[in-house]
Amino acid sequence: MSDTTPDYAATGPETGEVGQRAMQIALVDDDRNILTTVSIALQAEGFATRLYSDGETALKALLDNPPDLAVFDIKMPKMDGMELLRRLREHSPLPVIFLTSKNDESDEEAGLELGADDYIAKPFSLRLLVARIRAILRRADPVETGSGNADPAEPAQASLIRGRLFMDPARHQVTWDGQIVSLTVTEFLILEALAIRPGVIKSRNQLMDAAYPDDVFVDDRTVDSHIKRMRRKFRMVDSRFGAIDTLYGAGYSFTDA
Repeated sequence: MSDTTPDYAATGPETGEVGQRAMQIALVDDDRNILTTVSIALQAEGFATRLYSDGETALKALLDNPPDLAVFDIKMPKMDGMELLRRLREHSPLPVIFLTSKNDESDEEAGLELGADDYIAKPFSLRLLVARIRAILRRADPVETGSGNADPAEPAQASLIRGRLFMDPARHQVTWDGQIVSLTVTEFLILEALAIRPGVIKSRNQLMDAAYPDDVFVDDRTVDSHIKRMRRKFRMVDSRFGAIDTLYGAGYSFTDA
């Protein structure tokens, strides 16, 4: 299945309700019934869809012509969803939702630690999937560069500097000691919630509210997985990084010392 000539149901609307470009959602699953069903549901909600039946084909297309968000299955031929996400994250912070029949906690944790923004197990509600997609796209919009959706009357978001940490919400850019640290939308919002008030303990619920502001239920371990992945990313540029503290039973805090 190619990006421009997929095997079946493929594009959806060109523009949204107010004439803007329709948001592009890439669906990657080897089950044609699921691809077709989800694609029809998303097109009915005003999204455009691009369909891929294996991870190998999807990877090149996602890198060459990135959509606004992608939904991956885990178990697929040629390249499974975990490997697809791992390779994608080497080059792109594209928002990703895992949609899979593998609902074991270890699979969820592994997917989140690889950089998935969310995880939904089959069987699933199409309404829930649409809600999660809309929530992630709304979270991503303020930190996208040149999205065309920003209100010119609104002031630009101020950069945040905490010791060696620099965060630029307008460009979705994070550096530590001047070195770029590539974070997903979810990771960025969690870190921002911590760094705004150094030393203040933020509970998992507070961090979930910051990263998932649309009353979307998220398990506690989801935040833990995102924190663990963030720490690994920072330690790739500074092996002594320890600015995110864990307070067992309470939550997390950021120190700019």
